[in-house]
Amino acid sequence: MSEAPAAPHTESAEPATGPGRLDLLLVPPRARTGWRVLPARVIAMCVVELQKLRHDRTELYTRAVQPALWLLVFGETFTRIKAIPTGGTPYIDYLAPGIIAQSAMFIAIFYGIMIIWERDAGILTKLLVTPTPRSALIAGKAFAAGVKALIQAVVVIVIAALLGVAMTWNPLRLLAVGVAVVLGSAFFSCLSMTIAGIVLTRDRLMGIGQAITMPLFFASNALYPVAIMPGWLQTVSRINPLSYQVDALRGLLLGTHAHLALDFTVLVAAAVLGIAAASSLLGRLAR
Repeated sequence: MSEAPAAPHTESAEPATGPGRLDLLLVPPRARTGWRVLPARVIAMCVVELQKLRHDRTELYTRAVQPALWLLVFGETFTRIKAIPTGGTPYIDYLAPGIIAQSAMFIAIFYGIMIIWERDAGILTKLLVTPTPRSALIAGKAFAAGVKALIQAVVVIVIAALLGVAMTWNPLRLLAVGVAVVLGSAFFSCLSMTIAGIVLTRDRLMGIGQAITMPLFFASNALYPVAIMPGWLQTVSRINPLSYQVDALRGLLLGTHAHLALDFTVLVAAAVLGIAAASSLLGRLAR
């Protein structure tokens, strides 16, 4: 009686599981953290915020009305009466950079309302349980506000050009204008989110936002030179980041004398401090 044939020796297609492979199966890979992934997460949060514009662009259209009225009515009128000394610069030219800064601030200063709405809708809680650092969440929202303000700045520049404002079209200067707009908007949006973390409700935030917006605007050099202000208002203007933003925009667009190094240093420092302050209060807002 013949013996049964031996079973053929088969080799597994999978390599033998060694200690290293077994560790990978038992221990999940460590999440990527650190400063190297922080920029990517900031950009991702910024893109998420900007996606909202695809569904509703009404805000961009309505926000363009106010700066257009400032230039058409206020600028044209005061250019004719020559009531404000501007060093030989036509007043509408002098006003245009201030209106760019104003429109950017008006977009950013109510940004805290959006984060309170996200808290009420449960979105903020879901964001906070992700590995994304809180500073990246705030920075993404802040720079999204800056991009929205940049779109608004383009609208104001086009209107100003149609009104005959003599501005530079140097690409490097225009790029620096964009940086100044984004940094200023980042600070004011972080200021709004910081206030949101303190007051916790939309009604209170709207009241405070309306109370501080016009004082910030009028206590800057957006409408008139600092030299003609009373002494106490000059002091307020020197600690107002909007003044440094307007000074940078005026120097870059019109070629007037400006302290660009100081202006950008203040704007960068204000944006960093704003992100830090808003990040520290984000957990309180989500409770």
